[in-house]
Amino acid sequence: MYNFCYGKQSTKSNVLKNIMKKIVVLASGEGSNFSAIVDSGIEVEKVLTDNPKAGVIKRAIKSSVPVMVLDKKEYTQIQGWFEHRLDEEIPNDTDLIVLAGFMLILSSWFCEKWAGKIINIHPSLLPAFGGGCHAIKDAWEYGCKVFGVTIHWVIPEVDAGPIITQRAIHKFDDDTLEIITERTHNVEHYVYPETIKKLMRI
Repeated sequence: MYNFCYGKQSTKSNVLKNIMKKIVVLASGEGSNFSAIVDSGIEVEKVLTDNPKAGVIKRAIKSSVPVMVLDKKEYTQIQGWFEHRLDEEIPNDTDLIVLAGFMLILSSWFCEKWAGKIINIHPSLLPAFGGGCHAIKDAWEYGCKVFGVTIHWVIPEVDAGPIITQRAIHKFDDDTLEIITERTHNVEHYVYPETIKKLMRI
């Protein structure tokens, strides 16, 4: 029904563990934002994914971060069962839940339980182009001259939580959609770790 995939447990002194914040990452895809977070020096307690084929699994193992697969397809018999299983795998003393390309909409119950502890990154200047999976392409097709990235607190309404920070990305005349997409991801990989460090004071 679910599978464990383990990276090597890092060996840290008790003193260092006491000052570390407990951060859990939820991801569904390749995990480039997860890698940016870990590569910045942020300690991640665990990765949870709903996708058995997610690239983040290999990235987590490579980074010696424990990762667990909870395939949502296995939890369709009872409404809300998946999120209860997801919740069971998140330590009660978790300081921050980071959505890094997590493609499932979290229930009101889950969002309310972890209120003030879940953040998400979205590739647009919210509230513009919120609620979709193709925000960069949507902004491009609309004719936007400014793109961007938003980090926000997660509430039951999709992409509607209080904004923590935003970064604008200006479009140049010779830019293509591919160039804007790459530039947006590069900004994500910088601003997400930076924001987590500020929030956690690490």
